[in-house]
Amino acid sequence: MSANPPSDLDLYPVAEKAPERVQTPTGKPLSALTLEAVLAGEIGAEDIAITPEALKLQAKIARAAGRETLAANFERAADLVGVPQELILDTYELLRPGRAENAEQLLDRAALLRRDYGATRVATLIEEAAAVYARRGLFVKRF
Repeated sequence: MSANPPSDLDLYPVAEKAPERVQTPTGKPLSALTLEAVLAGEIGAEDIAITPEALKLQAKIARAAGRETLAANFERAADLVGVPQELILDTYELLRPGRAENAEQLLDRAALLRRDYGATRVATLIEEAAAVYARRGLFVKRF
C-alpha cells in the first residue's frame, strides 16, 4: 500500500515544516532571520518584509485546508506587495462608502493598479465594488 502524496496542507506551519520555501525580498533564507543577525546589522527592514511568493504559498495552504476566502485574501495581498503604501491607503479610503463620487473613480483606480503594478486580483475586486456601489447608491456623499 502506498502512502498518500504530500499535500500543500502538510507545509503548515511553513517556518517549521518548509522554511526553505521562504526567502526575504533580498533573497536571504528564513533561517537567516535571527536576533543575532539583526543585532549584527546583517538584517535590515527590507529583509523582514513579506514576499509575494510567501503569500502565494500561504494561499495554497489555505486552499488545501478548504479556506477559499482566506486563500483569495492572501493572493490579493501578494498583488499589493509592490504597491506603495500611500496608494494602498488612498485606495482603502476611496473604497469606503460615500468616498468615491462615481464608479469611474473606482474603475480608474482599478486600471491603475492593474496597469502599473500588475495587481489584477485587487483590480478585479475594485471593479466588482464599483458595480455593487452603483447598484446600492453608495456613491452619494454621506458627509
